[in-house]
Amino acid sequence: MLLQGKVAIITGAASARGIGRATASTFAQHGARVVILDLDASAARDAAAALGEGHLGLAANVADEAQVQQAVAAIIEHFGRIDILVNNAGITQPLKTLDIRPSDYDKVLDVSLRGTLLMSQAVIPLMRQQSSGSIVCMSSVSAQRGGGIFGGPHYSAAKAGVLGLGKAMARELGPDNIRVNSIAPGLIHTDITGGLMQDERRHAIIEGIPLGRLGQAQDVANAALFLASDLSAYLTGITLDVNGGMLIH
Repeated sequence: MLLQGKVAIITGAASARGIGRATASTFAQHGARVVILDLDASAARDAAAALGEGHLGLAANVADEAQVQQAVAAIIEHFGRIDILVNNAGITQPLKTLDIRPSDYDKVLDVSLRGTLLMSQAVIPLMRQQSSGSIVCMSSVSAQRGGGIFGGPHYSAAKAGVLGLGKAMARELGPDNIRVNSIAPGLIHTDITGGLMQDERRHAIIEGIPLGRLGQAQDVANAALFLASDLSAYLTGITLDVNGGMLIH
């Protein structure tokens, strides 16, 4: 029970076969009281109820400061503390550079990058009062290799921004005993990616992965558990690759 007594917020975790949902389930199994934040209130509540008793599902657009602050205030009122934040919410668009419109750019950057900042800003004051906290930011191998799979250049830019933001927050918040780390998943089989790949493309991608398979949401959830727990107590500012060897630095 690595997270016994901890309160963990996971954004974008209502999708049944997504990374966020797998992370929520894993955290709950390790004793955390989990808060699922998602755009859809009923989906968030249902996802939280599926974890068992003692969990919470709330609606919030992570790119909307007022909604974020309102949700975090409700969490503090309900649980009295926040120990872990997993900035998982994100969207992708398979666009080429010249096809990216300002609205596309805003949509992708707002959720992944602005959402990570706003959610972190909302929980940091309480974590400072507690003199403890772990923030996990979800980036992507796309940020490291320059796209080339599904996300367009603006997605790569957003996820690269997440890495830079996470490192800067780690440096700033270390004296407060707040750790900030990032995960860079490779190609993970989820609802989002599952419908985008035909068999030919899937086989071509797998051939470039030394471990010979696509990642599962549970692979990323396990990495998030490690970074959220005291197993990683002396780690901050790192990027943990979960890509089966797709990208070896």
